[in-house]
Amino acid sequence: MPFLTYVKGLPTPREELNSLGLTKFEMFLTAYSSVFHKAACETANHLLSTRSFNKSKWNTHLQKTYGISRRHATGVIRFTEGAVNASKESRKLHIKTLEGKLKSLNSWITKSEKKLSESAKFYAKKNWHNSKTGCRFPLACSLKFRNTNWNNLRFQIHHKKRRAYKLSQQIEHLKTAPIQTVIPKNQIFVVGSKDESFGNQVCQWDGNTIKFRVPACLESRFGKQVITKLGNFERNINRLPKDGAKTWHFFRKHNKWNAAVQFTPVPVNRVSRHSAYGCIGIDLNPGSIGWAYIDKDGNLKSHGQIPLQIGLPSGKQDAQIVEACLQLAQLATTFACPIVCEKLDFSAKKEQLRELGKKYARMLSGWAYSRFYKLLDSISSNRGIYLMKVNPAYTSLIGMVKYARQYGLPSDCAAALAIARRGMRLTENIPGSITAYLSVKDGKHVWSLWNQLNNILKSCAEISFRHDYFSISNWELVVKRWSEKFGQSKRATHF
Repeated sequence: MPFLTYVKGLPTPREELNSLGLTKFEMFLTAYSSVFHKAACETANHLLSTRSFNKSKWNTHLQKTYGISRRHATGVIRFTEGAVNASKESRKLHIKTLEGKLKSLNSWITKSEKKLSESAKFYAKKNWHNSKTGCRFPLACSLKFRNTNWNNLRFQIHHKKRRAYKLSQQIEHLKTAPIQTVIPKNQIFVVGSKDESFGNQVCQWDGNTIKFRVPACLESRFGKQVITKLGNFERNINRLPKDGAKTWHFFRKHNKWNAAVQFTPVPVNRVSRHSAYGCIGIDLNPGSIGWAYIDKDGNLKSHGQIPLQIGLPSGKQDAQIVEACLQLAQLATTFACPIVCEKLDFSAKKEQLRELGKKYARMLSGWAYSRFYKLLDSISSNRGIYLMKVNPAYTSLIGMVKYARQYGLPSDCAAALAIARRGMRLTENIPGSITAYLSVKDGKHVWSLWNQLNNILKSCAEISFRHDYFSISNWELVVKRWSEKFGQSKRATHF
């Protein structure tokens, strides 16, 4: 973690309050924030209109125009650059998301039109009622809606095409439209440096009192500097160093000024040992977190589940996630080992929410995956616990096929066991009895075999739910029956 930020509300000591119920420091922040906002807006317009930006010349321009020092102008430039870059990245992400939605729409339209075309060809045959395969999309009528499923599908295709056209027009517009950056009011940003006293020349904090150097444009009203009691940032694990650069950000939220300090954290002692001595694997699901601890030989030693509730308000959801992360951190501290998790990206799936159904969309939208791992990374870093991220390919399948029945594990704990073993770089070979019925090529990765087995199980009628995996004692029989049933038909079709 390169930087940390601590935030607290700005105190208002009674002895510092004036007749308006405000401190002198708050009056200064309100006055300087208007100057900062004007300078930031002009800087943003300049950044968006020019390709070559000279920081030194623009810094001098801000000093002369607004009557601020070089350090104040540097804070304006840094703050504005961050806002402009965020706007550009947001535009790129927006276009990428819309292109993904358009691709998903076009794919759905193509499949639906093909389904209708094949069904029409099927019923055009004279002996269609004697067919052994049947129709892919049989014609049916609903008495409730007084319509056929074919007409309903055509109606859906019509609306999908309208939405696809709208998305394509929106993408073309966003590619050429000028980028707009919103500069919020009541913001002050001051950049620090490690070579300066107290880590910042303009805003200096000694652990209790904060002194802010007033720019020249406001010296007649507030003097050369304003001082207030800020106090310390109370944390259970305080990683704020005495030395080093400290960048300050003052912002007004809910009618109250807040102070935020950004710094390079003090390194903590590593609690977790090397992954070769054992790992804790975790598998996050909407309803629970499954974890499994393995020793240096890759054998299961302990496992469990942390229940989660979905559909909670954001505040309660954050509290639930923090509690779960603290439990995982306690387990990692007890076993003195790193935590291994999957590196997942749901952006592609979220682009297909309209085509995947309401239930799946509600589940995926309410799943705070990124928030969980962000908090887990922060909590584990503060406690000296190493967090590893591995490729999630076939971890659930490996866990269910190899370890669920062997150890009597639920699906999430079995997947967590496979994830922990992957964190230790242990190979998950497919059972030898199955390879005789799979097409094996020299030089292929072992995941190619797991891919073949995964495709077999998807078309296997014996496995419809997760608990069906526990009823299979010999996977050779399942693969053998599949190969005898479909392998012969494929060879017959080929000849």
